[in-house]
Amino acid sequence: MAESTMRYEEGGNIHLDFHGATNTTIDFIVERFGVAAMDEIFRKMGRDVYASIRNDLIAGDTRQLVRHWKHFFDREGADYDIAIGDDEIVLTVRRCTAWHHVKGLVGHVSPHFCDQTSRTNEAMAEGSPFAIDTEITGEGSCRQIIRRRA
Repeated sequence: MAESTMRYEEGGNIHLDFHGATNTTIDFIVERFGVAAMDEIFRKMGRDVYASIRNDLIAGDTRQLVRHWKHFFDREGADYDIAIGDDEIVLTVRRCTAWHHVKGLVGHVSPHFCDQTSRTNEAMAEGSPFAIDTEITGEGSCRQIIRRRA
C-alpha cells in the first residue's frame, strides 16, 4: 500500500512556543467558559482541524496518525517510542517536550493541558473502527493507544 499523504508537516521554530500560547488559552477558556466548552473546542479540533487524519482512521488507516506522531515528537526532541503490534499501536511518551517547555516558559502547566491530546484523539477516532485511549502516566508523560473497537 502506498504511503498516505500527511497534511501537517510544517517545520520552523515557533511550534514549542505555540504550546505556551495554547496553555494560556486553555486556562482562559476554562476560567471563563468552563471545561465543557474547552472540551468541545478540542473535539472540534479533532474532527475539523485534523480532518485528514480522521478521514484516514474512518477508512481504517492509522498510518497518517502514526506519521503525525513521529513527525512532531521527533521535531520537538521528545523521549518516546511507538510500538506497532497486531492488535494495537502504543505511543509511549516518557518526556513530552511540549509539557516541559510550557513548564519552563511560564512555570505553570494548566491541569487541562493534556486534555487537548485526550479529547482530540477521541474526536479523531469518532466514527472510525478505532478507539484511541490516552493515559496520563505522570507530569509530561503519557501513553496513547490505538485499538480496533470490539
